Formats: sequence, structure tokens, C-alpha cells
Amino acid sequence: MTETVLTGGCQCGAVRFRATRLGRPSICHCRMCQKQFGSFFGAFVTAYVDDLRWTRGVPDYFRSSDKVERGFCRGCGTPLTYRHPDGIELAIGAFDRPEDLEPQVQVNHALRLPWIDRLFDKPPFESEAMRSFHASIVSYQHPDYDTDRWPPRGQGDD
Repeated sequence: MTETVLTGGCQCGAVRFRATRLGRPSICHCRMCQKQFGSFFGAFVTAYVDDLRWTRGVPDYFRSSDKVERGFCRGCGTPLTYRHPDGIELAIGAFDRPEDLEPQVQVNHALRLPWIDRLFDKPPFESEAMRSFHASIVSYQHPDYDTDRWPPRGQGDD
């Protein structure tokens, strides 16, 4: 039997995780998820506590309500988890391959922003200046794969 290992972590590389079993991917439109991600919704996938392993560091938690704690990296602020009485959800964007976790349902759909259904009807905007700027960026973000050490020698580690 082949085991699928799913890995991920925060932007700075201080917190990393791995799992081999996940539940249903979803997006949540509630205001707390919007605030956690600083975005229009939060995207999560259910993890199994007995299968989830923190392979580098652990998240810090903010108690956003009497029932929920939201995990994040203290170093870079990346949202990582939604921990509730019945289990834990992992942020889809924190996975090394988020494209493998297409959301299957929308939670709290009635709370979505009023214009969200029209969002992807907007025209794309690109310019040569924008392409040039993005091509010139040197990323200090952790790569989308596990590393033995992070940051690399000579990059933020005196």
C-alpha cells in the first residue's frame, strides 16, 4: 500500500507539518475566518489528530471564541490551524501543494461577502511593469518542500 505524505508549513519555515490522511477540504465565509486570513474566506481541510505531526516547531494559538483556537506562526504570522472541540483543520494555503486540496463545500455560505459570487468575473490585470517587478523578486520564503535546516546558512542566522 502506498502512503501519500502531505506536507506544509508557514512562510518563514519555523513551523512545518506532515499528514497522511485528510478529510474534506472546505472554505468558510464566517467573519472570524475572514479576519484570521485577512481575506474573503478561510480555506481548510480536516486533519486527524492521531496522524498530524509537527515536524519543525509548533503553532501558537489565539482563542478567537469560547470554542475555537486559531493556530499561526509566531515568527511570520502565517495562519495554520482552526482547532475546535471536535478536532483540527489545517489551512489549505499552508500546504506545499495546495492545488491538490480543492474545496468541496462552502461553510457559512449565508455569511459570505455580498460580492463574492462575482469576484472571478472581474477582468485580469497584467502589465509589463508588474511582470518585471515580480521577476526581479528574490524570495526569502521557505520553499514548498521539507528542508533539513532553515534558513539556509548565511541567510538570517548569524
